Amino acid sequence: MPPDAAPAGPSPIPSGPLGRRASRGVLVSHGARQVRIGGDAPVVVQSMTNTDTADAIGTAIQVKELARAGSEIVRITVDTPAAAAAVPAIREQLDRMGVDVPLVGDFHYNGHLLLRDYPECAQALSKYRINPGNVGKGAKRDSQFAQMIEIAIRNDKPVRIGVNWGSLDQALLARIMDENAARAQPWSAQAVMYEALITSAIENAQRAEEIGMRRDQIVLSCKVSGVQDLIAVYRELARRCDYALHLGLTEAGMGSKGIVASTAALSVLLQEGIGDTIRISLTPEPGGDRTREVVVGQEILQTMGLRKFTPMVIACPGCGRTTSTVFQELADNIQTFLREQMPEWKKTYPGVEAMNVAVMGCIVNGPGESKHANIGISLPGTGESPAAPVFVDGEKVATLRGERIVDEFQAIVLEYVKKNYGRETANS
Repeated sequence: MPPDAAPAGPSPIPSGPLGRRASRGVLVSHGARQVRIGGDAPVVVQSMTNTDTADAIGTAIQVKELARAGSEIVRITVDTPAAAAAVPAIREQLDRMGVDVPLVGDFHYNGHLLLRDYPECAQALSKYRINPGNVGKGAKRDSQFAQMIEIAIRNDKPVRIGVNWGSLDQALLARIMDENAARAQPWSAQAVMYEALITSAIENAQRAEEIGMRRDQIVLSCKVSGVQDLIAVYRELARRCDYALHLGLTEAGMGSKGIVASTAALSVLLQEGIGDTIRISLTPEPGGDRTREVVVGQEILQTMGLRKFTPMVIACPGCGRTTSTVFQELADNIQTFLREQMPEWKKTYPGVEAMNVAVMGCIVNGPGESKHANIGISLPGTGESPAAPVFVDGEKVATLRGERIVDEFQAIVLEYVKKNYGRETANS
């Protein structure tokens, strides 16, 4: 730099994820419903039932609940003849209920037999999940894998080749261990495991293509249960191929542990543009709601700015200034209300999923946060005047008092939605 030159000013601070990794788009469909994974499609949220699939009614009910919560694809276990026989009835029941979510059949060990012996099951499913580590051993492995791929081709169904480190192909693992032993400087056991996972996924995808499956009908996954392991494996898997990728931390766990672990792993990869569909594998608490994993998946994508599913509620954590629980109850009430309305609102009020609502507990940040949201309320903190100003698009429009603050604020939110997101508004 010349002595008299002025120093360069600061550059704009970049924001947002890296560009999405290029991948082949895979179409998963049922009737007119089409869900695209990969390509230029947004990241898809999916989930899995935990019912006995042989119970067609119980499984259909849970699929409906998951779909209503926002699962764009639902996977069901197909592990017995009774389960395979029930799949067409599940699909029929869902169609009668007006639920067109695509169903994925999860096959292990005997999938080649079930798909062969129950052709109506093979037709009713929209996609098959195949674990190459447990489709058979020795010569049977190749023939049974090929049989499943051939059935998928005949029925024009995409597949997910899902490798899991708890059920790796032992012959492939032994081969990679032998190759490692021959190296001048052998890799660690962890590195060998990573290589086995990635090699299994890619080699089996290539085998499926040799049999006749199109590249745009294949999704890959390499499931592990460690956060750093998942990040390392998927970075390398993404580098080596252009297949669409399914992300998920297997056996993530229960409650906050499962949520934190899944969020930590998936967020890093999604920020790097890796991942085309996600599933959050939460263990429900006894009697817990299976749809929680759908909500967590949506919230990961929405808080990262990758997609919008439901209006976001901004709420302060509370402190010594907010000894009243009113704002906590109101925040919970509004958040539940918004999510429950979304299955209907997304049809009637396009764009409402981008709305922000602030529920604040005292005067410190309350008015400011409320003004930044589409709709906000600043509730009185300890020692403050028992009044709650309400802001709409930055302007104070009302002050609520008394026992009916919750109902009155909810009514203001509903009126705002009707006024700003109705189809008439969108078309004007």
